[in-house]
Amino acid sequence: MAIALSETTLRSVQLIQLELLAEVDRICRKCGIHYTIIAGTLLGAVRHGGYIPWDDDADVALLRPEYEKFRRACQTELDRERFYFQDNRTTRGYRWGYGKLRRKGTVFTREHQEHMPYSQGIFIDIFPLDSVPDFYPARVWHNLHCFCLRKLLWAEAGKKAEKSLFLRGLYGVLSRIPLKAVYRHYYRFMRRGNQKETGWVRILTFPTPNRQYGYRREWYQDSRAYRFEGISLQGIRDYDAYLRFKFGSYMELPPEKERKTHPVTRLRLVKNEYMVSLCPEKAGRQKGGQAR
Repeated sequence: MAIALSETTLRSVQLIQLELLAEVDRICRKCGIHYTIIAGTLLGAVRHGGYIPWDDDADVALLRPEYEKFRRACQTELDRERFYFQDNRTTRGYRWGYGKLRRKGTVFTREHQEHMPYSQGIFIDIFPLDSVPDFYPARVWHNLHCFCLRKLLWAEAGKKAEKSLFLRGLYGVLSRIPLKAVYRHYYRFMRRGNQKETGWVRILTFPTPNRQYGYRREWYQDSRAYRFEGISLQGIRDYDAYLRFKFGSYMELPPEKERKTHPVTRLRLVKNEYMVSLCPEKAGRQKGGQAR
């Protein structure tokens, strides 16, 4: 059963994620790596000066060469007493086309991912951005390819998450495809696409808005500092163009019924020198949604 996060608990999760964001910024500054906060994290910086009050995640993006630099930097620069980095090249059974930086000593398990064979602490997403075709019809076809890859990776969770018996069965079949084969194809697809530096980029295994199937590369190349919960983070300079593209009228708050967190079934927080555990059996259920 999913845990309904209280305001106090959600704020504790956000503050742990803030540690993770500060660590990304520290490593990138030290190693000369260019990153930007994106999506709801950038929206929160612009609209709230920090987290969107009901948001339970944080997003960082790097163009592919910078992402690879960050991965390598984590091997030597990451504070391993507090944090660990995961992606499919470091973590067996990992089924996402991007990385996660996690806090040691915590647990944050999304619903239907309890059986995943790796540690799941409180995290922020670290997204690589790869080239997509400038020619729109080619970008539509490219998006279909991305959709198929995303569903292959999601299959292990989808076989438990889907309400439809047919879809659960379909994902069950897809989940049997060897993960090594899926990632082998993913990396061939990624390298082939990045042979040319196009004007459009995207996270290959994440949906894109507005039927454009990509974002302007220039948004991620030009950044500036934003105050976020009292710390300085790098974000897209032309935030207005980006946020309008992604969210529309982004300064308008969504209806209260749309202000939702993701369903979580296991949660353990680190607070100073001691642990705080929440018992799922004593909590209610809250459906997931996208922060706006």
